[in-house]
Amino acid sequence: MLGLPDHVSACLFDLDGVLTRTAKVHAAAWKEMFDDYLRQRAARDGSPFVPFDAVRDYDEYVDGRPREDGVRTFLASRGLTLPEGTVSDGPDQETVHGLGTRKNDLVLRAIREQGVESYEGSVAYVRAVRDAGLHRAVVSSSANCRDVLVAAGIEDLFEGRVDGVTVAEQGLRGKPAPDSYLAGARLFGTDPRDAAVFEDALAGVAAGKAGGFGFVVGVDRTGQADELRAHGADVVVTDLSELLDRG
Repeated sequence: MLGLPDHVSACLFDLDGVLTRTAKVHAAAWKEMFDDYLRQRAARDGSPFVPFDAVRDYDEYVDGRPREDGVRTFLASRGLTLPEGTVSDGPDQETVHGLGTRKNDLVLRAIREQGVESYEGSVAYVRAVRDAGLHRAVVSSSANCRDVLVAAGIEDLFEGRVDGVTVAEQGLRGKPAPDSYLAGARLFGTDPRDAAVFEDALAGVAAGKAGGFGFVVGVDRTGQADELRAHGADVVVTDLSELLDRG
């Protein structure tokens, strides 16, 4: 009834774009932060200002990655580098951590002002997974994962969580490396071959593939079904409720 192979005993869900309608909030925050920085840099050195593309650049360079990895990867795509700085850097400091802090401040402000909405189809699917007796965890690069789950009213649907805080504490590599999903499987003592990954980010799907997970579900919210398949999705749906229909 879940649209999964029979041997799957654990389901590992990404947060933004899979469970909650926060991917657009993140994309908008990345764009505002990077556009401000790029505009200031262009004014300083006389180079043309080329804005951050909230679809292409977001999907390719930052979606699904830990915050600082997203900063580094996007800047590298423009041939730019910055000092790393430290985790205590404020939003006014021109470092990798400083830009990450600036972006996070924008996301938190948007969440406070707009709240968090979950995808009804995803919530229905997670409840069906729970009722079927399968393990459930959220695996997200976001350090704000728990706050978002609480704000959306869905924290109680999950038995465990691997998030940006976990990644930092345990020294895990961020997506597209499989480390965080492998940590999610370890929460339940589950072999990755017996676990399913649910992801909307190209980096996240690639992580599921790299980790040897038994089933990788790509969630296409933005018209990138072909790219999700190319990065390793076994099946692509526009909403998790489609899996219930298939089941």
